[in-house]
Amino acid sequence: MKAPFTGRIPPAVAVAAPAPAVSVAAAPAPAKLGIIRKRGNTLERWEIALIKAMMADGRWPNDQDILAYFTRPTRSVNHRAIAEIRKRTKHTPVKPASSDDLDLFLASWPDVDPETGLSLQGDELLIKAREAMIAAVHIFNSAGLTFRAELFIVTAVIGWTYLLHAWFKREGIDYRHTKTEKGETVVLKTPNGADKYWELAQCLRHVRSPIERGVADNLSFLLDLRHEIEHRSTNRIDDAVSAKLQACCINFNDIIKVQFGAQYALERRLPIALQFVTFSPDQRALLKKASSLPRHVETMMDGFEQNLTPEQQADPRFAYRVFMIHKTANRAPGADLAVELIPPGSDVDDKFNMVLKEVEKRKYLPAEVVAKVRAEGWNGFTMDSHTRLWQRLKAKDPAKGYGAIAFGKQWCWYETWLNRVLEECQQNADRYRAAAQPPAAVPK
Repeated sequence: MKAPFTGRIPPAVAVAAPAPAVSVAAAPAPAKLGIIRKRGNTLERWEIALIKAMMADGRWPNDQDILAYFTRPTRSVNHRAIAEIRKRTKHTPVKPASSDDLDLFLASWPDVDPETGLSLQGDELLIKAREAMIAAVHIFNSAGLTFRAELFIVTAVIGWTYLLHAWFKREGIDYRHTKTEKGETVVLKTPNGADKYWELAQCLRHVRSPIERGVADNLSFLLDLRHEIEHRSTNRIDDAVSAKLQACCINFNDIIKVQFGAQYALERRLPIALQFVTFSPDQRALLKKASSLPRHVETMMDGFEQNLTPEQQADPRFAYRVFMIHKTANRAPGADLAVELIPPGSDVDDKFNMVLKEVEKRKYLPAEVVAKVRAEGWNGFTMDSHTRLWQRLKAKDPAKGYGAIAFGKQWCWYETWLNRVLEECQQNADRYRAAAQPPAAVPK
């Protein structure tokens, strides 16, 4: 199990039940991350080649006229950079672009995204990041899809990876995989010869990553879950992880606004998701019973969260949960407000928390654990097997959260331990699934 992100502990926020759909417009204004924004104002190699071609062409004798083609909302280039190229004090190894390349550039200029003003070439990573997250939310909120969470996670991870690559690029950090050969740094290549760039986990581990711990915990959880769903089939897990998916969306929107600008936020593209149905408590219980999590997914989720402190688990950047109740507006001006968020720590929030107390976990005696495991078909699993297993795994360590002392001084096991035992049986089927015994002979 991968250790969660470590760093500064944010204040705990009271949370409640998960919402059924994901949105990027459901959170209050983000807290400042304490990071000084630095505008990337360096020219790329392909731009330097075009600038040299423009100087050689003769139609742009003024540096300021050339500068106008390469300044955009995400980057302000000083005219000194153009003068350094003209005077050949910098970038002398770069050759001028061909006349055909220059004509193609001029014919497509300004080559920008009409919604954001981002350059389709210079800001490609940021555009891809936004589009991937927009696609992830559309997939999750689409009607008729069955495995929405799995599709969301895979697509959202792509979006976050592009977003961090865009940030590293702007900050001048090389985000390629490298190794040292004969004292020199060599960039690793893919089988087809392209540079190999960092995956999301590597981006999160970098010492200068702008991602704070609550956000990183959320992404680490989704990465662990992605590994599970990539290598094994799963049942529906939407309800079980929706709070983490909602937090993922809000975190992405907060980071892109703080690090790149509020004009690139996704609220206008991804408003509140509308719902067609409501569920009674009985219906909800039946749905959860019918779509229980696969053992390996539940074990992975339990194992990850056991490594988190209560403050980390309560951080809304790890899992964003809201409690939804039917509300009748007392005044006409409020009748059209479909969603109203209660600020954490308010009087109303305190009253909700008094009502929404955590239900005590179900407890099992050792004999009940063995009986339930055998009822699942693992008739080779005995009380001795159970004792040896918990001793080997040191499962009575309170930090692991598998059980607690109850019923006087009797140790009792939680559902998480039962799931862990069943997973152990699945991994060692030959040992625990004993052959069926032939019926006893009836004496004549």
